[in-house]
Amino acid sequence: MLRDLQLSQVYKLIEPGPVVLLTTAQKGRPNVMAMSWHMMMEFNPPLIACIVSGANHSFAALRKTGECVIAIPTAELASLVVKIGNVSGSDVDKFEALGISSKAAALVTAPLLTDCYANLECKVTDTTLVRKYNLFILEVVKAWIDRTKRNPKTIHHKGFGTFTVDGETLRLRSKKP
Repeated sequence: MLRDLQLSQVYKLIEPGPVVLLTTAQKGRPNVMAMSWHMMMEFNPPLIACIVSGANHSFAALRKTGECVIAIPTAELASLVVKIGNVSGSDVDKFEALGISSKAAALVTAPLLTDCYANLECKVTDTTLVRKYNLFILEVVKAWIDRTKRNPKTIHHKGFGTFTVDGETLRLRSKKP
């Protein structure tokens, strides 16, 4: 039986992918935020659209520098992801306070997160919709993966401290790109 759902709850149904961590660096100071509002737009070059709220500390750095790293954590890092999301970089150095491991990226000033399964170095390629929707278009310019993490499970945001973890993998017949 279908029933009404409050419109403010729709996002819980349509979260597009795993929770990721977005790192930025401005004036020599790195920051990291948790983000779940993102989507792939193109394969080659890889383009990612993401929403970064103007109220978020990372917004100004992303707008000013035009670069970031999208790091993909595994389920083992879920409690760290929540801690990152519950603290503002304007109040605290999250890397120091939370003991976040990082290293320099190759093509951007934002740091890579070494405990994450994958890291994507990105440059902002389009800000047309930033003023109206806080939507940035990013081009992945370098990608890193930790192949020692076998069958990594990612987390998916379901709303205010609730997450699902990747489940069973289905392999179905499909055309290859």
